[in-house]
Amino acid sequence: MSAFAYALAVFILVTAVATALFRDVLSAIIVFGAYSLGMAILYTFLLAPDVAMTEAAIGAGVTTILLLLTIARTTRPSTDRLLERIHLPAVVAVGALVLVICTTVLPEMYDLGSQSAPIWADGQATQHYVERTYEETHVHNAVSAVLAAYRGFDTFGEAVVVFAAGISTLLVLKREVFA
Repeated sequence: MSAFAYALAVFILVTAVATALFRDVLSAIIVFGAYSLGMAILYTFLLAPDVAMTEAAIGAGVTTILLLLTIARTTRPSTDRLLERIHLPAVVAVGALVLVICTTVLPEMYDLGSQSAPIWADGQATQHYVERTYEETHVHNAVSAVLAAYRGFDTFGEAVVVFAAGISTLLVLKREVFA
């Protein structure tokens, strides 16, 4: 892997841990937006521009705006000191576990275009889906077939999340949207 990929992975890990450790909600939201942009760059680097655009638009854009609107419309509850003591060790433990997993997995990733990469990394899987989609799903449009047939449960889950986000937005903004 390139130095850029390692630097990006470090940036993503640092922003993820910082999001969890910041006590100030506004700071955590801003760092979370940076984390989301880092993920969008990673998806672009991994040749998934559709996922990258979605992450940038929804993760960094819409989610950040919704979180900012939420803290503007709500008040902070008083915090329990016991929960604060438990929170930091738990975050550090989970962060350390993620760091160990990432440092173990990152060197094992294939370089883009590597001759030793499995067949799905060099575009043969794409060719398979383009050629055989109609035979296997009886859907003429390859994109619709992949979304509906091959990734049906995933697409359904995404639709549920978007619906829940919409309802949550309406609840946060109260009736101002309908006025």
